Amino acid sequence: MKAVTLGVHVLDVLVRPVEAIPEGQGATLVEDIRMTAAGTAGGTALTLAKLGAAVRSAGAIGTDPTGDMLVALLDRAGIDTALLVRRTDTPTSASVLPIRPSGERPSLHLLGANITYGPDDVPWDAIAEATHLHLGGPELIGVDVAARILAHAKEHGVVTSVDLLAPGVLGGFEQIAAALPYVDHFLPNDDQALGFSGEDDLVAGARKFLGAGAGLVAVTRGGDGALLVNEEGTETVPAFAVDVVDTTGCGDAFSAGFLRGVALGRTPRESAVLGCAAAALVARGLGSDHGDFDLAAADAFAATHATRD
Repeated sequence: MKAVTLGVHVLDVLVRPVEAIPEGQGATLVEDIRMTAAGTAGGTALTLAKLGAAVRSAGAIGTDPTGDMLVALLDRAGIDTALLVRRTDTPTSASVLPIRPSGERPSLHLLGANITYGPDDVPWDAIAEATHLHLGGPELIGVDVAARILAHAKEHGVVTSVDLLAPGVLGGFEQIAAALPYVDHFLPNDDQALGFSGEDDLVAGARKFLGAGAGLVAVTRGGDGALLVNEEGTETVPAFAVDVVDTTGCGDAFSAGFLRGVALGRTPRESAVLGCAAAALVARGLGSDHGDFDLAAADAFAATHATRD
């Protein structure tokens, strides 16, 4: 599997546990503060590399120290960062995430350079040479640019997948519709599936994406696992029962596991099981890069751990 993960790259600063922000100039002690690479492209790249894929990451970041740290973290994970473009006039995207004891994660987010990525930045030759293209956050670069990138991949026989960044409340079908005919695997979460489709039911929303051209829709539902919808029918895959520390990066980990399964020739259900296992392993610690696991370890986890159903 030779994957290009293109789109949103973020440096996350995670603080845990945070029950409340101190008032005024108050202070409180915490157990852990970490910095990790993240984003719908960067975070997916991390887990794909763990699962044995050769990964090249593409997107826009700044020339600031935040960008230096982000590149260093991706490099350390074995990801080829040569396709990242660096802006001198725009900061690297970053988030500060105060992680609640429950694992929930409100976010303070800087959009940064992600929204500056355009056609002149796209590594067209590298995409054509890949086996898989994962586009994270097409709504940030515009649907026309996203459609052009995905169409180029399809013309060269590359398997395509898309995940979203914006919450459902900010989504609309027109933001993604033109790109869907070129998407083999569409991977939104449940909030995004409803918000971007405009439907009140997940299956109806997924079928709207299929009707616009997507090949398969895999909707992540947090602790309820995943919903798979394609022309052959609908199927649910349960999440694994784990003690959740932090949900940051779980959706990206699911995407990576699912796509790695697809590349290995597994069925959609088997691929979703691997995705749920990867998400569970990431959820047991802090940040998108948590967990020292590989494909064999993720498969062993899936075979031996109970699900939440």
